[in-house]
Amino acid sequence: MREAFIAMNDLVLARLAERGHGDVRAAHAAVFQYLDDTGTTVSTLAERAQITKQAMAELVHHLEARGYLLRTPDPHDRRAKLVRPTERGQEVVAIAQSLVPQLEERITSVLGADRVEALRSDLETIRRIARS
Repeated sequence: MREAFIAMNDLVLARLAERGHGDVRAAHAAVFQYLDDTGTTVSTLAERAQITKQAMAELVHHLEARGYLLRTPDPHDRRAKLVRPTERGQEVVAIAQSLVPQLEERITSVLGADRVEALRSDLETIRRIARS
């Protein structure tokens, strides 16, 4: 399962690089996948990604320096800053999301619809077992 995930992730990163986002790395998914549209604090991002605040702050800093993210004051907490995607960051998310149907179609064409449905069911079972 891990190797399949890495292969699909590498494909997404290659597509991002082809579209001008070669500085986005696999580790940056921990930021993009947990980022709310209205903004998210570094602490919340770190908690969601299950990494330290320091590690998340480094990822955010890297992406902010490259124009993917913007930190703005939190209107509800003067001490906090909200991390928000810039237009460039939104483009990365859109590209990654647009690849999902393409990958699913490709997998279905190779495995067949019945096996893909069985795979989805098996993965859901594994997810449930891991959470119990």
